[in-house]
Amino acid sequence: MNIKWDDIVITGDPLILGAQISIILTMVAAVVGITYFKKWKYLWDEWITTVDHKRIGIMYILVAVVMFFRGGIDGLMMKAQTAVPDAKFLDAQHYNEVFTTHGVIMILFMAMPALIGLMNVVVPLQIGARDVAFPQLNAVSFWLTFSGAMLFNISFVIGGSPDAGWTSYFPLAGKEFTPGVGNNFYAIALQIAGIGTLMTGVNFIVTILKMRTKGMTLLKMPMFTWTVLVTNVIIVFAFPILTVALALMTFDRLFGTHFFTVSGGGNAMLWNNLFWLWGHPEVYIVVLPAFGMFSEIISTFSRKRLYGYNSMIVSIVGIAILSFVVWVHHFYTMGSGPVVNSVFSITTMLIAVPTGVKIFNWLFTMRKGRIQFTTAMMWSLAFIPTFTIGGVTGVMLAMAAADYQYHNTLFLVAHFHYVLIPGVVYAVFAGFYYWWPKMFGYALNERLGKWHFWLFNIGFNVTFMPMFFLGLKGAVRRSYTFSAESGFAPLFLLSAIGSLILAAGFAVLVYNIYYSTRYAKRDISTDPWDARTLEWHTANPVQFYNFAQLPEVKSTDTFWYMKKNKEGLVLKEDELEEIHMPSNSWVPIYMCSVFFVVGFFMVFEWFIPAAICSIGIFVGLLIRSFDYDEGFHVKLDVIKKTERAWRGEK
Repeated sequence: MNIKWDDIVITGDPLILGAQISIILTMVAAVVGITYFKKWKYLWDEWITTVDHKRIGIMYILVAVVMFFRGGIDGLMMKAQTAVPDAKFLDAQHYNEVFTTHGVIMILFMAMPALIGLMNVVVPLQIGARDVAFPQLNAVSFWLTFSGAMLFNISFVIGGSPDAGWTSYFPLAGKEFTPGVGNNFYAIALQIAGIGTLMTGVNFIVTILKMRTKGMTLLKMPMFTWTVLVTNVIIVFAFPILTVALALMTFDRLFGTHFFTVSGGGNAMLWNNLFWLWGHPEVYIVVLPAFGMFSEIISTFSRKRLYGYNSMIVSIVGIAILSFVVWVHHFYTMGSGPVVNSVFSITTMLIAVPTGVKIFNWLFTMRKGRIQFTTAMMWSLAFIPTFTIGGVTGVMLAMAAADYQYHNTLFLVAHFHYVLIPGVVYAVFAGFYYWWPKMFGYALNERLGKWHFWLFNIGFNVTFMPMFFLGLKGAVRRSYTFSAESGFAPLFLLSAIGSLILAAGFAVLVYNIYYSTRYAKRDISTDPWDARTLEWHTANPVQFYNFAQLPEVKSTDTFWYMKKNKEGLVLKEDELEEIHMPSNSWVPIYMCSVFFVVGFFMVFEWFIPAAICSIGIFVGLLIRSFDYDEGFHVKLDVIKKTERAWRGEK
């Protein structure tokens, strides 16, 4: 492929030039700051080479917050373009790139890392384990996700962003219509990150099934752990489909095959089917852990046991099964026929049943409860009506005949934002406020949290509610402009104003993190919420070995009953033993770097450098195969000193 220098370093666009300058300045500032404060060794020893599930979780969350900012900027640019008729802020090509990257970043590089980050922090603690089953694999999972995110994001300033939508439908995504390297970034970056996510799926299934503490049967696990288990089962079944689809896309774009090229004998609908066979389960991959978080938070702040525990489990499993048999509802208008459309219309409506069960479980949990309106609880309460709007409009879209009217309009865009933002982002925010003390040893400021809550909620509804009405009036999605004669202008302007309020809410969260880091009290209780599950039976922040003695579980809500019955709260030092822990490793960050370099060369179709550098991947696997480091033992005196410190004993 004959790629010129101008194809690599994009010039002539003020927005991109500004991004390039800001990236360079940020990198320089980071290097200067770390060097000035002499933190390189600290970063290397404590974070970059760590295999501690808690620190890996925090790094996932940091990536998610940064990607939320990046995806949010994309959203604001789109709203600026459509705020008034015939705007010239973005041209058609730039708009296509922005809405493509917005979708990919928010789903795969914001929602997924945020949820997997909270999984990493919380799940091993909830099941009474000292780490995940495969600590080094866990680190590799994170660094591959990070590698894929960075590779995808540099497309904006090097080579050009993908521009075929986050679904990347063929033939638009093929070389015939998008000959640049933008969609190569899509194929390679998502493949790298997807491998990392698949590793996470295997790791957490094994961790939950094999590493639960004594007495914790499956029916005594916290609800968040249950949703994480089912989610990772979906990951293991769904992500190989994406892997295959992206591999075929790569072959088509880089090597001239014709799996999806109609003119070459391929079938563009093959991509659509493969994508949504992964894509619709992906919706529940991000929503189910959120359901688990809401269950924990609503139960804790209602001061009641979760209502209908067994029915919640059945509904989770039902959602997981049904998530794989609804994908054709994305193709109602593509000529599948009335029989096929009817079958998938029924399965799509059926999935609303177990989801509705969960809504009523949460409502009955709160019934006659002593509700505390903390920031985390407010996010959980706001989720229920807001998500219900998304669910009801989903049932509307499930009707094949009606979908001919709604399809490819802004009604559909409003629907999936009313599902994904309350169903994922609200949960992530609630999880931040709830579990922040466990991660950092201090709580986020509640007053600023309320400002964050109200600004974000008001901004969200002002942004996306008008889009339902725009869609019903005929405004199509993926369009970068509209005419004054259409009559759409007032609602588009209202939506743009809402996006600014939404951005202000996120800005308050960022300020809250900064303010709380500097000024929040560090003497907070290890159990500030009077919680119910085992992660609160640890220090703030959690000691690196999690538990000096692995707890014994006798019921659900174990920690609640330990406090109530005054059992297992006092540490018996004469029963302590040395604890075996895994050693740090540089191999995961090495693999991340090699995958990034190989991916970069593949994007630009420089196959010889890519082949040479790919040898480094096999070198990393070889190094790991002959790694005989069996970890280290935490000495008894270290354990006793640590435990006495956080328990307030002498």
